[in-house]
Amino acid sequence: MASVKELLAEFKQETANTRKILEKVPDGKNDWAPHEKSMKLGRLATHVAEIPGWTYVTVSTDVLDFAAGDYKPNVYETTEERLRFFDEQVAQAIQILENTKDEDLESDWTMKSGDVVYFTIPKKEALRTWVYSHQFHHRAQLGVYLRLLDIPVPGVYGPTADEENK
Repeated sequence: MASVKELLAEFKQETANTRKILEKVPDGKNDWAPHEKSMKLGRLATHVAEIPGWTYVTVSTDVLDFAAGDYKPNVYETTEERLRFFDEQVAQAIQILENTKDEDLESDWTMKSGDVVYFTIPKKEALRTWVYSHQFHHRAQLGVYLRLLDIPVPGVYGPTADEENK
């Protein structure tokens, strides 16, 4: 399993990639969705922007109980607002991780809603799955939305078709 130092390096690299995608989200299309069952663009982009902030909840608490009403989704109307919020969440998460020891991430963390337990896993695994992989999943989803809106998609792990011939 990765050390906090390795998790921090991965976090910095991946949030820089995420920011490139968030920068491309167009204003004025918050209510657009590719399908009626899909999340609307504005909500999806805001969700991607808020996920780095979950580092605090994962590292600093032992339980997230949705029934307690602790989670309130954020609402941002513009890319500028989302980027500002994202940058704040990333900075806070970096500070938390810089002050975390490897052994701090060995204890269990539980996500539940009242009596229904979704999972209990070590905090290190919760960071990797609930924060990191969750962000990657929705970042990729956001990239598809951009493609469907005919907005050039920036490269994350190399150039995209929009960047290859430049």
